Amino acid sequence: LMRLMEGEHVGPFNLGNPGEFTMLELAKVVQETIDPNAKIEFRPNTEDDPHKRKPDISKAKELLGWEPKIPLHKGLPMMVSDFRQRIFGDQKGGDSTAF
Repeated sequence: LMRLMEGEHVGPFNLGNPGEFTMLELAKVVQETIDPNAKIEFRPNTEDDPHKRKPDISKAKELLGWEPKIPLHKGLPMMVSDFRQRIFGDQKGGDSTAF
């Protein structure tokens, strides 16, 4: 991000993981990470809603030399732990189910 801020390139940069997964797959990873007992609710999609998400990170790769190194199923628990520490001051950081 520092390279992007200090560079001359302007405009949007996708920094997501280009791995393709459905919204249900994402919901299951969130459920497993946050609360295994949480219920996943199904709602109708809008007409223009893509069935799968896959960000184009080619601009970040080409101009910044960046690509993700941590898959979603490993990164989400790390993010939850970090948020817990920042929001609640929790120094344990190991239990991500208390959200």
